[in-house]
Amino acid sequence: MEVITKTELKELKLFSRGKVRDTYELPDGNLLMVATDRLSAFDVVFPNGIPYKGAVLTELSLFWFEKLKGIVDNHLISTQLPSGLPNYLKRRSMIVKRAKPIKLECVVRGYLAGSGLKEYNEHGTVCGIPLPKGLKNSSKLPRPIFTPSTKEDVGHDININDEQGAKLVGKERYEKLKEISLKLYQTAADYAATRGIILADTKFEFGEYNGKIILIDEVLTPDSSRYWPADKYKEGQSQPSYDKQYVRDYVESIGWDKKPPAPSLPEEVVKKTTEKYIEAYEKITGKKFAR
Repeated sequence: MEVITKTELKELKLFSRGKVRDTYELPDGNLLMVATDRLSAFDVVFPNGIPYKGAVLTELSLFWFEKLKGIVDNHLISTQLPSGLPNYLKRRSMIVKRAKPIKLECVVRGYLAGSGLKEYNEHGTVCGIPLPKGLKNSSKLPRPIFTPSTKEDVGHDININDEQGAKLVGKERYEKLKEISLKLYQTAADYAATRGIILADTKFEFGEYNGKIILIDEVLTPDSSRYWPADKYKEGQSQPSYDKQYVRDYVESIGWDKKPPAPSLPEEVVKKTTEKYIEAYEKITGKKFAR
């Protein structure tokens, strides 16, 4: 499968270009969302593409959209490409509804890690939510918590509390997003546990379509979630994970200042990152990933 880091579809009008996805307008008003093989870490896009990454993200999202559709509708219409488009778009593209994005990153955490761990160590809270004393790195929380953040077009998203979230999107809508997000997380975490995987935390994105809240973008991929192998889990330390860990470890080791431009990645780091994404897909779905 060809590595694709950027698409240029002259047949269609570009709607948006994100860190990983290129989205185009279709003549019928829907959107064509293409997951490239771009990799972003520390909010910077790297020059190397990660082979098969776009296909893994798309096919894993399709798996989860199907599994979670009883909880909330999603934006997926079809994976059948309109005629006349290049073959390389197959397996990495979805035709989706043109929903109006809700400007809130809906993060749910079941374990203490990342920015949540940092805040807890400083203040005993995560996004202002008080947590019991004595928790450690990777501790399981007494219950999953909803810890949203702003959705910034440029730079880092900012963690916010319930009050700020309600002010941002309206109280009723905020409470609905919180309820749906917690239900999605719990359902996905329970399923992942049957596959020997811990879903430590994840991020959902929602939009409004015909007056209803629907799930949009990607869902429960290694780009938007922290997955840990259950058999290697040990409280009090960082866990091995199914994501871009090799990239993070490499750039930390060379002392990169995490500002653009990102350094080029060695072939071994790229290869190991590909393997982690594919392993995540196979572990979660129980299916062999077609290369």
